[in-house]
Amino acid sequence: MKATIKIKEELFTVDLSDPIDISIPMKASNENPSAWYLKPPAIKPVQLEEWIGSVEAGAAVNFNNIWFNPHAHGTHTECLGHITKDFHSINDAITNFFFTAELISVAPEDHGVDRIISLDQIKDLLNGTNPQAVIIRTLPNTEDKLSKDYSHTNWPYISEAAAVYLRELGVEHLLIDLPSVDKEKDDGQLLAHRAFWNHPDNPKRGSTITEFIYVDNKVVDGTYLLNLQVAPFHNDAAPSRPVLYQFI
Repeated sequence: MKATIKIKEELFTVDLSDPIDISIPMKASNENPSAWYLKPPAIKPVQLEEWIGSVEAGAAVNFNNIWFNPHAHGTHTECLGHITKDFHSINDAITNFFFTAELISVAPEDHGVDRIISLDQIKDLLNGTNPQAVIIRTLPNTEDKLSKDYSHTNWPYISEAAAVYLRELGVEHLLIDLPSVDKEKDDGQLLAHRAFWNHPDNPKRGSTITEFIYVDNKVVDGTYLLNLQVAPFHNDAAPSRPVLYQFI
């Protein structure tokens, strides 16, 4: 099925029959990916006195409570409110949900004990394109990203200079397949977050960062239409389901 979509006065034709979901589903299991030193999500039936919200236990319906942290337990999208004293909701940050996006694959560079996605790498891979969103797939890209516990692993991160470049390029939405765009233990500096959102100088309230995605190796680098689906939570971050479509 084809559709013509208008984005910033430009018309694009896309194939809606072959969506590419780059989110990680959340499940109550040790196989669920996690970070920030938290236990896995929990999904359990409500229990009210003798009544248990489970068809298996005799109820008419399944009626579960879900415990999770959006930052620690899977694909999520966050707004400026993630790093500010003032409250900003992700539900207010996005009013449009379709964007041109560039998918790039990056092998982080060794930098002492760290691995960094550098300014030069980002510049080279974007190669003069000017997308609304940039999606970063780190290499090597293995399926253990779907179940890995990232706590205490010192995952790769985006350099401050690269984040500044993306902001100045006009990128509104940044997506990455790691728990954070920043170093795991950085004493709260959050240099890439602050640089991308231009905080505190001139904060970009409508820009978002999506973390903990997974892009299958069969998806080639290039330009896509991004449908950024975000659960309507009144919070700094919410679970999300970014979906890509190919242009025709």
